Amino acid sequence: MNRPIRLVPAILTEDPKTLETMIRLAETFTDYVQVDVMDGQFVPSRSISWADMEGLPVKLKWEVHLMVQHPEEYLAGFRKAGAQRAIFHYEAGQSPRKVIATARTLGLEAGLAVNPETPVSAILSLVDELDSVLFLSVNPGFYGSQFIPEVMTKVAELRRLRPEIEIGIDGGIKEANITQVAKSGVNVIYVGSAVFLQPQPAESYRRLLALAQGS
Repeated sequence: MNRPIRLVPAILTEDPKTLETMIRLAETFTDYVQVDVMDGQFVPSRSISWADMEGLPVKLKWEVHLMVQHPEEYLAGFRKAGAQRAIFHYEAGQSPRKVIATARTLGLEAGLAVNPETPVSAILSLVDELDSVLFLSVNPGFYGSQFIPEVMTKVAELRRLRPEIEIGIDGGIKEANITQVAKSGVNVIYVGSAVFLQPQPAESYRRLLALAQGS
């Protein structure tokens, strides 16, 4: 089964002005981004809020990756700001089905993010209720973290068990490993520092996309 690989830039910043700069830059080379949100509790870092996104005119479609405790408390705000999908962490709370139900009520697509240490077996009963599963291939919270290759085994496992689900991977992906990552069974590859921290972000994005789709 052939699956076209999508490459989605991931925007991570705590500064509203930098957020706007990154959004405007992304608009020059893509039509879809992920906005990373961190609360300083689930992960050590903090980032922008839904109010920062609501205040920006955005031409792109976008989703939010909630690296937060109590993700259900963030959904209404980000829906109001214009998000189409909310991806929350399995490890963030005891009631993932409650988060999924709240997202659906608000008209949001629902994705589940999975930290490197969480096995596929832990989330399998939820997969049929989701629009996507996102495997973190780094410990979340920072640009430029070290890629954990063992996560690709989990991608292959879920692909075998649930052939139709959209699978994403996020963290530590760059030109040196993106071809291997693209062969693991993912539909979506998220890239942050490999685009936004490069001298020519648009050119870096296009090179990564070509490598991913050429695999």
